[in-house]
Formats: sequence, C-alpha cells, structure tokens
Amino acid sequence: MSSPVEKAEETIHSCIHKLQTISEDSNIPRNIRRVADETRTLLSSEEIALNLRAAEAISKISEISSDSNMPGHARTRIWEVVSQLETIPLD
Repeated sequence: MSSPVEKAEETIHSCIHKLQTISEDSNIPRNIRRVADETRTLLSSEEIALNLRAAEAISKISEISSDSNMPGHARTRIWEVVSQLETIPLD
C-alpha cells in the first residue's frame, strides 16, 4: 500500500506526462502549449512542496481551460490534469 506522499508523487508524474503531451502537440495553439510546458516545469520543481505545486498548477492551467482556441481533446486533457491535481491534499 502506498503512502499519501507516494500517491501524490504518482499523481504529479501522471500530470507531468499529460502536460508534456499537450506541450508537444502542434495542433494546439502556441500560447496553450507554453502554459502547459510552464505548468509541467512547475510540477517538476523539487524545491516546492507537493501541495503547493499542485495548487499553483491548478491556478495556472485553469486560466487557459476556457480559451476559445483550445481544441476539444486538449480541453479534456486539461480538465483531467486539474481533476487529478485536486486529489492532492492541500494541508
């Protein structure tokens, strides 16, 4: 059975992978790929606590989730990432 910290780290790694997929997709507008890449970098930062990384990432990618230029498949992926990050306890 994994500890809450190990589960949170697995969630972060899953989100990093999904964000990398978005940032490398040339069918997605550049500004959205840039935010996905910035969020991926933020989540990868070992200097910041897991819960703070998750909270900051949610804030950052929530801003782009309503972008009218975002393709449907990317929006779904962004919502998946937000949903996963919301499972990380913030305390």
